Amino acid sequence: MDLNQKLRKVALEEGADFYGVADLALARDFIQDQGGEEVASYPRAISLGIRILDSIVDQLPNRQERAVAVNYRHHGYDIINKRLDLLASRLSSLIQKEGFRALPIPASERYDDERICAVLSHKLAAHLAGHGWIGKSCLLITPKVGPRVRWITMLTDAPLTVTGSPMNEHCGDCTECVDICPVSAFTNTPFHPDDPREVRYHAAKCEKYLGEGEEWAVCGLCVYICPHGRNKGK
Repeated sequence: MDLNQKLRKVALEEGADFYGVADLALARDFIQDQGGEEVASYPRAISLGIRILDSIVDQLPNRQERAVAVNYRHHGYDIINKRLDLLASRLSSLIQKEGFRALPIPASERYDDERICAVLSHKLAAHLAGHGWIGKSCLLITPKVGPRVRWITMLTDAPLTVTGSPMNEHCGDCTECVDICPVSAFTNTPFHPDDPREVRYHAAKCEKYLGEGEEWAVCGLCVYICPHGRNKGK
């Protein structure tokens, strides 16, 4: 079994619902601008995703109820992120044992408070790996379950086989995520790789909205409402 097969096998057996390998060359300038030269030095990325339970996401219209909000934050966010981090650590160790470099990027850790972003965009890596497209909500939309997925990325120089390419967007004229946002954070602008995130999404509005609520407050309405995720994959 070669390294490609071994990594995929372990990822799926350990609970990943999505496994892909991205060629980062197309986005190198963007990656360097966000994360620096070291992050941009890796030619490949492994993108892993774990699906969020529909039973949790479908309760988000009742997110003002503490039980609903706490369950979404805990099982829909914190626990899945821990599962992703542990899996990325294991796969990175396997890559290192084969003599290659691997750098796991935490599933949900911000490093730039001003730009409100991580050292690398997991959604970008998933897009480049062919998992889906970037929607008007700035979420990664998969054909099967929409945006109801959490992602993690491992950078590597291992000569892995690229699994896909960026998928064309299929949002069309749909504006459900734009319309449901309580703070109008989305501009209804389709994704274009040359545009900065601010053209599509004002992250500070989300930040302020959640910061003004209770400590257990959540939103997630853009995850809930996307028609590519509702009533699919069941």
